[in-house]
Amino acid sequence: MPLPHREPWPAGRGRERHLRLPPGVSGAWVSTACRLALGAVWIWAGVAKAADPFATLRSVRAYQLLPEGAVQVVAFGLPFFEIALGGLLVLGLLVRPVAVASLVVLGLFTAAIASAWARGLNIDCGCFGASATQGAYGWELLRDVTFSLLAARLVARTQSRLALERSR
Repeated sequence: MPLPHREPWPAGRGRERHLRLPPGVSGAWVSTACRLALGAVWIWAGVAKAADPFATLRSVRAYQLLPEGAVQVVAFGLPFFEIALGGLLVLGLLVRPVAVASLVVLGLFTAAIASAWARGLNIDCGCFGASATQGAYGWELLRDVTFSLLAARLVARTQSRLALERSR
């Protein structure tokens, strides 16, 4: 006798019905935590880089991926771009476009770190300004993937609390 066919999800309902959050915690609060955490990370990284622009220049140059003219543009522009991304996320403005931009930038960072690791470079990633840590590529990649998951959540579900802009 054949088994009756069962849909994995009840008709008309998405997977979120089956994800159980603690009582009193809504998906909007999860998105809020992701938005504020990623925003704080961007602001922290941007301020750390802006505080020592020449260390940022050395870090970008150490990857050996860009021509010198582009190295300078990236090194001096990236901190302010990161601060802008973080500020918009913290305020809750343009959340989905900023989350998409975050995914793109984090993807570029991940590729650059993986490239440095694959080429045997022993450099400071410069991710949060200059540091004494060099060659901790596994942790840096894991960190960037984790931040990418936060951004992906915001692309998928922008509705959050404590935001200046209403999500659709």
